[in-house]
Formats: sequence, structure tokens, C-alpha cells
Amino acid sequence: MAYDSVFRPGLFADQTILVTGGGSGIGRCVAHELAHLGAHVVLVGRKLEKLEKTCAEIIEDGGSASFQVCDIRDEDAVKSMIARVIEERGRIHQLVNNAGGQFPAPLIGINQKGFETVVRTNLVGGFLVAREVFLQSMSKHGGAIVNMLADMWGGMPGMGHSGAARAGMENFTKTAAYEWGHAGVRVNAVAPGWIASSGMDTYPESMKNMIRNLKDHVPLQRIGSESEVAAAIVFLLSPGANFISGNTIRIDGAASQGTRAWTLGKARNSEPYNGFHRAYVPDVLKDQE
Repeated sequence: MAYDSVFRPGLFADQTILVTGGGSGIGRCVAHELAHLGAHVVLVGRKLEKLEKTCAEIIEDGGSASFQVCDIRDEDAVKSMIARVIEERGRIHQLVNNAGGQFPAPLIGINQKGFETVVRTNLVGGFLVAREVFLQSMSKHGGAIVNMLADMWGGMPGMGHSGAARAGMENFTKTAAYEWGHAGVRVNAVAPGWIASSGMDTYPESMKNMIRNLKDHVPLQRIGSESEVAAAIVFLLSPGANFISGNTIRIDGAASQGTRAWTLGKARNSEPYNGFHRAYVPDVLKDQE
């Protein structure tokens, strides 16, 4: 069984695509799709075990992949990691700046260290990787970058540190698109809403009931799939998006629109796209199958 992509086979043949946070969740999914479409995918993350597992999956499915262990919050480590990839692969054609992480807490429950850690992971780290990919490769050859955001347009109550970082990443996306366009580099972003991904299982027991009810606040009345996020990322990397830069695609079933004063109608006619043959349902959602 192979990834069931909506894109043509060989779309990224002979290209090297870097995927940060590629060992799990959405990063793992998009890495599989990109490899299925012919790319050599370089997985980047902090945890060797996750990278090894996903890399092995891709190779088992007939794709091409390698990995680099790196803490993207460490500037020197990022510089060295990008240099190693270029030494091994020649250049980096595309970047999926996916790595991130946060923990649930109200603003008054977040200390300085916690706030700074999330901002470093979700904003500073992404900046460092993108900058080095540009300086060491894309400034010479062109390329495309897709940054990872989140639904933060109405604020992110309970995750204010992540909301602040993601809002910063959206602005960085626009600035980089403008400053780097002369080199043939496109920079865009995706902003997933509530997606059925392994990250849901990392939240505490107290949040599980809330997670199960998230679909009730989405106009499409369901949670999104990892494949639906990956498809948007793949499009933004594709030649079909060659005149799109500085933009963000919201992948949230319209949950970030409208107002709570409007009563949502009964759901019908919306089916999820599940192209990822190795996807699994998060434990917290299994009783809803």
C-alpha cells in the first residue's frame, strides 16, 4: 500500500526537501507524501528514535529519506546541520518548517522560561532554519519554504505563548517573502486548526473531553486529517504555486471565521481526505470512530 496523493507521481523527482519535526504528526505525514512524489526527504528533529522510525517507514515504502538530529533552537547547531545536508545532497530545493511544540496553560500560569521556550521552538527555531537554508542554498538556486502556523486569529486562550509565536511566524513569512523574492524564493505558511494527529495524545487527561468536542465548534462539524494539511503544503511547494508568496492557507474547516453567536447547522456532505496509508487515530479520538 502507498500514499494516496492527489498530486501527480514524480512531482518532486530529484529534489531534496527538508522537513523539520518530520519524525511525528503532520511532519511525518507530509514527509511520506513528498517521498511518495519522488523527493529525497531529510527529516530533522531532536529525538533520534522518531526520526529513525519515520525514515525506515519511508524507505520501506520505496521512498528516499535520511535524517539529521538537531535542536533548531541552537543557532550553531542549525548552521552545521544545514551545511551537512548541502554537503551530502548538493542543495536544498524546498523547506517545510514544521517543527514546534507547546503546553496548555493560562497566561498567568506561564513563567518566563516556559514562555521563552515555546517562542524559541515555534518562532526563533523556524527563523534560524529558514535563514540558513536561504543563506547556504536558496539564495543561489531559489526554492520554496512553507512555515507552520496555527489558528491564532482570535487569540489562543490557554496557549498564549504559542499564539504569540505563531503570529510572529506569520509576519516573518510575509517579510521573508518580500526580502527573498529577488532570489526566486517563495515563502508561505499553513495554519491548521484542529487536526487528528498524534500531538493530541500529549495533552493531559483534563483536556481529553474538550478535544473530543472540538468538532462541534467547526462549521464542517469534523476534525481535519493530517493528509489535508499535507496536501496544502505540497501544493504550496509545487510549480502550480509559483506566483504565490507571502500568504497563509487556513486549514480549519472555517473554524476561525464567523462568531459564536451564530448557531452552526447540522453537519452533512463533508468527508475527510485520508491519503496517508500509515495514519492512525489518536487515542483520545478512538471512541468516536
